[in-house]
Amino acid sequence: MENLKLSDLPDILTAQLIADYLSISRRRVYELFQLKPESGGIPNFEVGNSKRVYKYDLTQWIENKIKEKYAQIVN
Repeated sequence: MENLKLSDLPDILTAQLIADYLSISRRRVYELFQLKPESGGIPNFEVGNSKRVYKYDLTQWIENKIKEKYAQIVN
């Protein structure tokens, strides 16, 4: 699959879209859904039996991961 751009994504994301965007498995996305956001998990909400993520929340999660990584390098 070709690389997705953030601008290509809808405002509400499925696990598959997140997996495709981050180039990780859908299983790993669901593992990240199981973690609380304060423990590094991706914030999500349920629609019936499905999990969804607001694009804004995903971008914030990514930015936080980058900041955490940078802080580890600097310290």
